[in-house]
Amino acid sequence: MTLEELRMQLRGQREENKMSNLSDIGFHAKGDEGINEMIMSVLDSAKEIRCDGGFYLRFSDSSGAELFLQGNTSHEMIGFNPHFSGKSRRKVALLHTIVRDTSELDGAFHAVANPDSSRPETGEFELVFDVPDFRLAKTGDMPHLAEIELTAFGSNDFKLFDSAESLVTAGGGWSEKSFVPPGLTELLSDPNVNLSMLRPIAKISGIVVEHEVRKNSVSGNEFNWLLVETVGGCVDVVIDPVYVPEQPRVGQVAAGHFWLSGRFL
Repeated sequence: MTLEELRMQLRGQREENKMSNLSDIGFHAKGDEGINEMIMSVLDSAKEIRCDGGFYLRFSDSSGAELFLQGNTSHEMIGFNPHFSGKSRRKVALLHTIVRDTSELDGAFHAVANPDSSRPETGEFELVFDVPDFRLAKTGDMPHLAEIELTAFGSNDFKLFDSAESLVTAGGGWSEKSFVPPGLTELLSDPNVNLSMLRPIAKISGIVVEHEVRKNSVSGNEFNWLLVETVGGCVDVVIDPVYVPEQPRVGQVAAGHFWLSGRFL
């Protein structure tokens, strides 16, 4: 695949991914009417947070599910992002700020995980993660050291394996613990790359250390939460039960492609 073909593929998938991620935290909104109903159901309990360019309305559910609604300076609703407040904690060094073209309040960061103390621009691996309250980030000069909570939203290729051996046997280049952002190295090799094309996607595998079925108190829908130990530490995983072939168990190996959402602590 050429770099231009990769860019076109990523551009078309970004908004589709945001919609599908809602069901991973129990919001089964479909179409404009479903989205409007979802927004109205959380407005009364959402907390307003002012920022440059407008404001966020943060809804936090007891299940850990979160929605960040976006409004501009004219008090018009211009977007939203799902998130999940979990247990994961991860040290990163931010390398690049990524401004999205989907909304003036959307954004992400290109970073390295567990940065080297003497050379913070290097670390265990690189990643890109969206930030639901992007305009609240105070980063200063790069590289910028930070601690984040990181949530991985699952998709229809999510799988569970009873052992690392069964994962490897299944093929696909998996290992017991992996964290690989597909296409990131190729895109960054282009000196003229548009940073907004960098996707917050990672191919992740790791060991399930905790699991719970959570219930979104607004929608009444259940979703799965897993704490997965992978390269560089743990990540919170949330996924729609429709994508989970069996009840997850501690000690299993989880694997799949995930959309990444992070918040600064």
